[in-house]
Amino acid sequence: MSELGTIARHAGTLLVGQLAVMAFGVADTLVAGRYSEEALAALSVGSAVYISVFVAMMGMLQALLPTWAELHGGSRHAEVGRSVRQALYLAGMGMVAGGTALLFPGPILRWTQVPQALQQDVGNYLAVLTLALPPALLFRMFSTLNQSLGKPLLVTWLQALSLVVKVPLTIWFVFGGLGLPAMGAVGCAWATVAVNYLLLASAIWLLRISPMYHPYAIWRRIERPDWAAIGHFARLGVPGGLAVLVEVTSFTLMALFIARQGVLATAAHQVAANLAAVLYMTPLSIAIATSARVSYWLGAGNPKRARLAIRTGFKLGLALALGSSAVVALGRWQIAGLYSANPEVVALAAGLLAWLAAYHLGDATQALCVFVLRCYRVAVAPLVAYCVLLWGVGLAGGYVLAYRGAGPVAAQHAPSSFWAASSLALALLATVLPLILWRAVRGWRPAR
Repeated sequence: MSELGTIARHAGTLLVGQLAVMAFGVADTLVAGRYSEEALAALSVGSAVYISVFVAMMGMLQALLPTWAELHGGSRHAEVGRSVRQALYLAGMGMVAGGTALLFPGPILRWTQVPQALQQDVGNYLAVLTLALPPALLFRMFSTLNQSLGKPLLVTWLQALSLVVKVPLTIWFVFGGLGLPAMGAVGCAWATVAVNYLLLASAIWLLRISPMYHPYAIWRRIERPDWAAIGHFARLGVPGGLAVLVEVTSFTLMALFIARQGVLATAAHQVAANLAAVLYMTPLSIAIATSARVSYWLGAGNPKRARLAIRTGFKLGLALALGSSAVVALGRWQIAGLYSANPEVVALAAGLLAWLAAYHLGDATQALCVFVLRCYRVAVAPLVAYCVLLWGVGLAGGYVLAYRGAGPVAAQHAPSSFWAASSLALALLATVLPLILWRAVRGWRPAR
């Protein structure tokens, strides 16, 4: 099969699974929006905090993909298993850190001036999601392992089937019935907890019985912590996780800053934010598939094929991003109408979706760059670029435009200020990161 066919098949399989997971968020948004605007606002703020915590921990574990893909490319099967076992120590650290942040969200809610009326509902929502974090991170490890082996289909099946459980549970827990009281936004969290434990149980069962995993001897007794190996993971995973944290908080903190503008602005932003996350799944899937192929060829000692994989992945990813942006720009009113029956929410959301069309192009480009850069062990430079551009230009710039004004431009007090600034930040990032990648590829030398 050609490189394009391999990447497209891998990415397509990943995309189905990623969209199934994203459908969790879409289902939560649609159900909470139909329950009440207050529930939708609480979901918007609570999910912003949870996603910020989860993806930082997830990004740390996802950064292990190049290591495992290289070992697979070099046919070093036993080392893959040992590496997975050592990564469990890193996952445990992430669970403790992430769970603590979810149980005590008060400082971030007060700092971003989330209305007091929302804070209790948000706190209850996050307390329940603390239970969902450990299985979610362990299942992410299982997913990353499968991606590194070029075998994502099992994960996709599990994610797709879990959606069949998630949707009815969400409706039941949110609206109540059959003796269960209506729980509003907290019901979405309980449904997520149930589904995450179901996914983890399925992953453990597959690891035990599937012949695909037998060569890697994953179920050998876990070794004592190998701090050299864990340190190697951390040198790539921690900057990678921090970069993802900066990337996502530049996005999710928008929800917290916009919350002070009221329920209408928060609900409209949630519509745009949810669609942005759904759109991101396509370039993310292509980036994961591309990085798995690049690391595989680097591990096999074939840098020429690795460069071919990079070119192929970028052509595919950017072509699809252009098409997605065009669809959003042309159909923004119809899309907004699917999320809410409130004409004021629809009108405000449609304006934000116009900015989303531009936002997505930069988002797709930077995702492709960052994942491939990890294959070449470059993690600090993207982190610095993220801090300066996503936090400095995007988040801080949006805050200034919304609440302070800039020169002759008065404070807008509108969510569009944040979307405009973030679109500019991503456009700059999509210019800087390809230059860093070009330099990394040209300067790469195989380890001796």
